[in-house]
Amino acid sequence: MTGSMTQIVKSGLLALLGILLVNCASPNAAQEAPEAQAISDKRIALTFDDTPRHPGAFFDEDERMERLITQLRDAGVAQAAFFLNPAKIAERPGAEKHIAAYVAAGHVIANHTDNHPRLSQTETSEYIAEIDRAGAWLKDRPGYRAWFRYPYLDEGRDDVAKRDAVRAALKTRGLLNASPTADASDWFTDNELNRAKRSGEPFDLAAAGRIFVDSHVEAAEFYDRLARETYGRPIAHNMLLHETDLSAMFIGDLVAALKAKGWTIITADEAFADPAFLTAPDVPSAQGTLVELAAWHKGIGSQRWYPGNDTTKIGERFNREVLGKSALEEEPAQ
Repeated sequence: MTGSMTQIVKSGLLALLGILLVNCASPNAAQEAPEAQAISDKRIALTFDDTPRHPGAFFDEDERMERLITQLRDAGVAQAAFFLNPAKIAERPGAEKHIAAYVAAGHVIANHTDNHPRLSQTETSEYIAEIDRAGAWLKDRPGYRAWFRYPYLDEGRDDVAKRDAVRAALKTRGLLNASPTADASDWFTDNELNRAKRSGEPFDLAAAGRIFVDSHVEAAEFYDRLARETYGRPIAHNMLLHETDLSAMFIGDLVAALKAKGWTIITADEAFADPAFLTAPDVPSAQGTLVELAAWHKGIGSQRWYPGNDTTKIGERFNREVLGKSALEEEPAQ
């Protein structure tokens, strides 16, 4: 067992021991404080994909990194996870220094392939080589965790042979499939906001922040309900985010909003120690969050995909609330 996997197992055992100690100390805890117990069941970690990311319209890479570290610290987030594409480091001056700064601040790093390909559009052997190239860069670096996340959450879609070959490769390499359990397509809102900024179009920044915060809280609530039905228990969640200008501006607001809804922000180590991440759902098309795939595998629910991930709807809301455009203005000229 690798050091990283040992740490994950220990984290899970410690969490279980804590629960047992609380119950022993107060056998009537559930009766005494049912609301507090329900709140503690809602646990979520923050994870950021596509590091190092290109500069945005608001911040260069240095300022964005500094803002993210500061916001996470001030919001009380002890440990987030950053999923890396090492091939991008050569394209981003200072990227290696930025990654080291995240780790120095208490955060951890993991594998997101070398250059961010889609599995469904890549030969299996080349995709596995992508994983290995990223792994070679990450190996033995401070903060490294033996976790892997599929770019685009694409696990091969309907190509079962490709899906299973990569799953086997991950197992051989001791890599955990660190799939997100909650997603609200923050990349889309960030793209739209950066486009408006670069074009000089008037926009309401606070409204963009509200969309970012509201959609992620709604997604957490949606996937938590689905997970409880699917697994028969609350699971430790992790939110899919990206290293964006939008996150650098509003991650603190998101954490506050999650806490207001009864969520506890946990470390990525604690989240990925949940046994749910040891499962491999067998579904007709493998792409999406772990909760979506697990619910599909078990035939639970008719709506398994957070409706707020519909980019058409996000775009309409963005145009209306951020850009102040009416439906008529959104339509192309005839």
